[in-house]
Amino acid sequence: MAKKSQATWGGRFSASPADLMLRFSESVSFDRRLAPFDIAGSKAHAAMLAKVGLITRQDRDAIHRGLDAILKEIKAGKFTWNTALEDVHMNIEHALTKRVPAAARLHTARSRNDQIATDMRLFFKYACAALGEKIVGAQRALLAVAKANPEVLIPGYTHLQRAQPVYLAHHLFAWLEMLERDRLRLAEVFAKANWCPLGSGAIAGTTLPINREYTAKLLGFVDAQGRPQVTQNSMDAVADRDVHLEFASACALFGVHLSRIAEDLILWMSSEFAFVDLPDAFCTGSSLMPQKKNPDACELLRGKSARLQGNLHTLLTLVKGLPLTYNRDLQEDKPAVFDSFDQAMLCADVLAGTVTGLKVKRAACAAAVADPALLATDLADYLVMQGVPFREAHHAVGAVVRLAEQKKAPLNRLTHADVLTVHAAFAADWVKVFDLRTALAKRHGTGMPGPLQVTRQFARWKKLLA
Repeated sequence: MAKKSQATWGGRFSASPADLMLRFSESVSFDRRLAPFDIAGSKAHAAMLAKVGLITRQDRDAIHRGLDAILKEIKAGKFTWNTALEDVHMNIEHALTKRVPAAARLHTARSRNDQIATDMRLFFKYACAALGEKIVGAQRALLAVAKANPEVLIPGYTHLQRAQPVYLAHHLFAWLEMLERDRLRLAEVFAKANWCPLGSGAIAGTTLPINREYTAKLLGFVDAQGRPQVTQNSMDAVADRDVHLEFASACALFGVHLSRIAEDLILWMSSEFAFVDLPDAFCTGSSLMPQKKNPDACELLRGKSARLQGNLHTLLTLVKGLPLTYNRDLQEDKPAVFDSFDQAMLCADVLAGTVTGLKVKRAACAAAVADPALLATDLADYLVMQGVPFREAHHAVGAVVRLAEQKKAPLNRLTHADVLTVHAAFAADWVKVFDLRTALAKRHGTGMPGPLQVTRQFARWKKLLA
């Protein structure tokens, strides 16, 4: 026995899709989270239809009341979602039409193609703002650690080998810079999303006298001066997935930054470094070894980075071979985007929580940064100030380092006579180079880790994160 044709598009069909096809093709299981944005779009569309005379004001008001009631039910968890209706749009429209007869006119001059494009752009504007705030929370937590430990010095590393001394705050500020770029990227994605595609129809707009600019203003798709911003090509508007890709890319790069921060914290917590202790609330133990305290939250941040990159790759692969305009493949763009948003939000909170409970082990930091070899470059700079060309100075200090190793003595414990055997430019005051605070104070140029610049950066970040 033939089934009844699908209600929303089945006019030319004699039977509904098979149950298997319905299970295979439904998207309401994941796109129902777009309901608030879908309802906002429908309310704006109804208002526009009334403004241009395609529906009455009474119909508009009835549609608005019905949509508000449905949204209230959805938020309360009382709305029944039906996979047979495929997606969020049809579920809401079906429920609305049962309550408000005038809702049969709501889909006038629009397609699900421009409807979903609008929903997603509204989602991206929300998501970029929400994730940006989460990142600020993590940044503030990092700034608080820097404020609590302004005098702490640690070795900076290259190739995971001790390189030069820096203030711990300077290292934390480096993380803040990374996260700030993530925030700015999200702001750029927000701006890219801030163009209204509603009115593009399925591919070629509509013959009906709609007002796209009015709808755009109602939905907040406006520039800094309040002027409406509408997409300029109906085909591109429904086929475009650049914002999806750019959002997933921003999340993936945020994940990479989280992973690098987490790796630093994992190293710093190890017995070999012992610079910090991470909070128990964000660590776990071993089922076998009772002494273990494992930095699982940081390790999972590294792991989530791979997941975020995978979501971006999914989207890139999804769209790479599609002809214009809409193809059903594009239904699969949402799970990756939603997962990137959810995981990035969670990761930002986890970083903030981990950092908030972090304790700096000052004695271990002080012991590590006391290594005079960290100031070998400063010794080369000393020779430069004595008139020695840098390459020659670099070679001479390398020889001094080798001499110290042979004598099994720290660099600053060699005698003046020892270093004179390497180069005649070493004066009697050469050992003063190894005063750590003096060495840091000389690093006063913009972006350097000296106390003057660190103080300026504290003021800068306080203002940026206010």
